[in-house]
Amino acid sequence: MDRLLKIARSGTPDTGVQFRKSAYGKDGLQSFLRDVLAIANAAVEGNRYIVVGVDFDSKGRKQARSIDADDFSGKPSYQSLANEFIEPPVRIRYKPVSLDGNRVGVFEVGDCQDRPYMMRADFSESLRRGDAYKRVKNTPVKMGRRQLMELFEHKFRDSVSAGDIEIGFPGEIIHKELALPTCDLAAMPSALASLKLEEMLDIRKQSRRSGSTTMVARLTHARLYGTEDPYVDRSPEDIMQELGQIRDKYRNQDSHFLFHERAQKLQLVVFNQGEEPIIDASLAIALPNHNSFYVADSPPRRQVDDRFVARTPDEIASYPAVSLKDDAVNITAKIGDIPVGEPIEVFISPLLLCIGNELSGRRFGMRYRLHGQNLRAPASGQLKLNFR
Repeated sequence: MDRLLKIARSGTPDTGVQFRKSAYGKDGLQSFLRDVLAIANAAVEGNRYIVVGVDFDSKGRKQARSIDADDFSGKPSYQSLANEFIEPPVRIRYKPVSLDGNRVGVFEVGDCQDRPYMMRADFSESLRRGDAYKRVKNTPVKMGRRQLMELFEHKFRDSVSAGDIEIGFPGEIIHKELALPTCDLAAMPSALASLKLEEMLDIRKQSRRSGSTTMVARLTHARLYGTEDPYVDRSPEDIMQELGQIRDKYRNQDSHFLFHERAQKLQLVVFNQGEEPIIDASLAIALPNHNSFYVADSPPRRQVDDRFVARTPDEIASYPAVSLKDDAVNITAKIGDIPVGEPIEVFISPLLLCIGNELSGRRFGMRYRLHGQNLRAPASGQLKLNFR
């Protein structure tokens, strides 16, 4: 943190350091993507930094303006946004630091050795697929054909062919298909709790219509929850409200069920059959989404007695970066250098999945793109997950 504070306090605007008066927030996501592209493509060595909450007065003196704590909550998830729209993948850390009593934010953009970085999908009419920016001094400049060709020519010089790369599931040989078992999601804690509440709701509605006493409701409650759980007289409206909040109430228990008790661990391997190592490799994966297909976006909390304890920062950092959308699951993993002649595991910690019985007999395609500093072009392909 001292290093980030030093950047915020002592840094000056230049090619590798940008200062911004206010947080990006939900209305500034286009500017965020443009700025990340520009600083990632900048001709500097090492990490790069975007400092938000700091500007300069007419005499060039720094002025700190406090950033709302919610901007650091992961909503929006700046890393997930970059994963979705920028390729090759770029690593971003966003941390608050205290500058002169004000909370400011520092984006640290990892050492960018795989230029050019470009938009992989359209974000808006003015920020389209294939667009690329480069930071020149302290200004983002849109790159033209000549600048892109120079970067590609530098990248392809002494490069490795994607045809020398094999990616798949581990085993005695590298497999292109993987069979995964399904499970009964009706056994999730929130699902079981919902069934009990729905039965109580039916009893309360019947009691209201018939004008009877709450004796039947009390007996039903004792059967469902046990005599040690005291009965509380709740209206049908109260029970409906509780049903609407059931997933939040049982979030940790459901996560433990899905990604600990019934989890399927997924690992991939990369095999470099070329003649030289691949430098600074990263893998991007895209899967379809489904309401019976669960992928953990972080390691589940550890259960200790009746509590759920957060994982350590190292455990969280070792898990792949997962972005969950309504129709897609996007995953990125930083691999580093890939030596010649031996399979290398992609994930430090395996990806955690849980598949419901509804998907039994179906299969999902798993598209991947491997990027590397000296790869002539990304190595891409598709694997298959078969559910049984």
